[in-house]
Amino acid sequence: MIFKQVSTGGDRNFGYFIADEPGGCAAVIDPSGSPELFFDLLDREKCTLKYVILTHNHYDHTGGATQLARQSPALVVMHKIARDEADLPVEDGEILPLGNLELKIIHTPGHTGDSICVLCGDVLITGDTLFVGKVGGTGLGHGATLEYESLHKKLMTLPDETRVYPGHDYGAAPGSTVGQEKKTNPFIRCNSFEEFVDLKANWTEYKRKHGIK
Repeated sequence: MIFKQVSTGGDRNFGYFIADEPGGCAAVIDPSGSPELFFDLLDREKCTLKYVILTHNHYDHTGGATQLARQSPALVVMHKIARDEADLPVEDGEILPLGNLELKIIHTPGHTGDSICVLCGDVLITGDTLFVGKVGGTGLGHGATLEYESLHKKLMTLPDETRVYPGHDYGAAPGSTVGQEKKTNPFIRCNSFEEFVDLKANWTEYKRKHGIK
């Protein structure tokens, strides 16, 4: 497998490039306004772009998707909630073949209703659902409830060695693991939903007290 984490600018955005092998099939996840970086990777690896996968419908992630898809055979992939904007609407648990790889779609609503994560082997691309030491922004009501369930019922049930790659470089490192997030992420370590919401409500003060940027 070829796997590249790409700094795309914007608000410290990350995009991702996955291919089964040089000269094989590739997917781009969240081109984030920098399609030229992924065209360069496609040329360098001699790969054919099959999918442009968008973890959610926010422009800092979707920017550049149209250019990539329309200049290649690729399909734009989004959760079915965003059906009108997707060439290939997907749902929770769906498997996308990519050469000799499989990309599993995990629906993780919370930050947005259409949020998805993408699992390929032991690599988990989390968009704005889970960051290193943080979680995606939501309100304190229904969005927070959905996010809490997505984190604990879906992502934290994956093996501890699963590697976590977020949509922004917001944490102390550009990547982590599920096991590390269980041990160190204050949102994951909350003992109840009420504690989770309270931390969201008081995150600015928590960051100040603990020296978190």
